Amino acid sequence: QLDLVESGGGLVQPGGSLTLSCKVSGFTSDYDSIGWFRQAPGKAREGSACLRFSDGAFFYGDSAKGRFTITSDEGENPEELEVFLKIDRLESEDTGIYYCAAAPIGALCEPGDYGSWGQGTQVTVSS
Repeated sequence: QLDLVESGGGLVQPGGSLTLSCKVSGFTSDYDSIGWFRQAPGKAREGSACLRFSDGAFFYGDSAKGRFTITSDEGENPEELEVFLKIDRLESEDTGIYYCAAAPIGALCEPGDYGSWGQGTQVTVSS
């Protein structure tokens, strides 16, 4: 059974950096992508950064603006991995709940492509 657990959120000052973690277990051959999605207050969930493992493709949302970096750390067990989202030069617009999610083969970085979600971690950018 797939399980995704996010951590690393918190209150951060503008201009600072933050690294979010998504611990994934049960990542079988049914899945091919892990993505990070942000839901800002009162807004729809949007793709921030996604990684497709079958071809190593990266996708970044418009809001990433060159400040977001997605990376992964895969151990000996191919069904267990950790996916990170590093956000530099944080802005108030980065505030929201960040979710990681998994998708099968063929996904891009749209929320509708992803069917399995973590519980989210809150990021608040404020002085």
